[in-house]
Amino acid sequence: MNELYPIGDVARRTGLSVSAIRFYADAGVVTPTEHTDGGFRRYDVHAIARLEVVRTLRELGAGLDDIRDVLSSKKTLAELAAAHLELVEQQLRQFGARRAVLRTIVRQHTTTEQVSLMHKLVSMSDDDRDRLITEFWDFVTEGLDIDPGYVERLRNQRPHLPDEPSTEQLEAWIELADLVRDEDFRTAMRDYYHRAFNNEKGRLMATPEMVARAERQRTLYLEARAAQQAGVPADSPQARDIAERTAAARAEMIAAMTGEHDVEKMRRSMVDYDPSKMVEVRAKMTGLPLSVRYLTLVATINGTPRPDPEKAAAVQKWMAAALRR
Repeated sequence: MNELYPIGDVARRTGLSVSAIRFYADAGVVTPTEHTDGGFRRYDVHAIARLEVVRTLRELGAGLDDIRDVLSSKKTLAELAAAHLELVEQQLRQFGARRAVLRTIVRQHTTTEQVSLMHKLVSMSDDDRDRLITEFWDFVTEGLDIDPGYVERLRNQRPHLPDEPSTEQLEAWIELADLVRDEDFRTAMRDYYHRAFNNEKGRLMATPEMVARAERQRTLYLEARAAQQAGVPADSPQARDIAERTAAARAEMIAAMTGEHDVEKMRRSMVDYDPSKMVEVRAKMTGLPLSVRYLTLVATINGTPRPDPEKAAAVQKWMAAALRR
């Protein structure tokens, strides 16, 4: 015979309160198996199991109508779970955006107006974000008299916020969006690129041939960085080979610019690498720190490696040591 349990026992078995069990009965979600002559509710093990399902689904945020549909087989549990998973993920994204705004407020001296702006920035659609960056690059590159392909390369340096960004990525987007709207930053970036490229040397550097040579050097640098970070000794044949190929590629690039091809001179230059001199050179390049900051934020948002002068210097020292052996 199917054993029946009074409502107090059911409450202890399910973890629900007596009032909650009564509520679910009155709402037609899980009705008692029977009533005694005195009107007391009794539940069998099947009803108790259904109440445990109700408790679990309610804790997951399901509404009564959805729970009724599941219990009556109008909707599968998987369908309900999928719908609520989507809702939970959406809420997590919203909480992530709020967290990024709050962390930024804590870190900065933020005004009331800026709080409202930050919330709008993290709530932007993909199209709105893309439009903001496009407007920035339209302003920066307007009147830049160089190969159109290079202009397109500049314009493609843009962020792509993932569907589920981390707090760090959201914070980077808030800062970047604020920067590209700032008139001083926009003007400084525009001046930097116009100074760098609106001259004979700059136009040459932006040609497809020189871009290809620069990409070759970048590939060699990445190979050197990977070897250096993997612990390949600077006095190894592998390190020497990478350094030699790098010296040759740099010498070819200088030759394309000046007509002078001198691999030995480039080797000496690499052997005599001095990080402090590079710092001085960068300091004289007005606008470069702004460009680096922009690219660093874009890399953070996109989840790609960020510019790291210290790591770059370590790679250059490694190649210098390789050429000395």
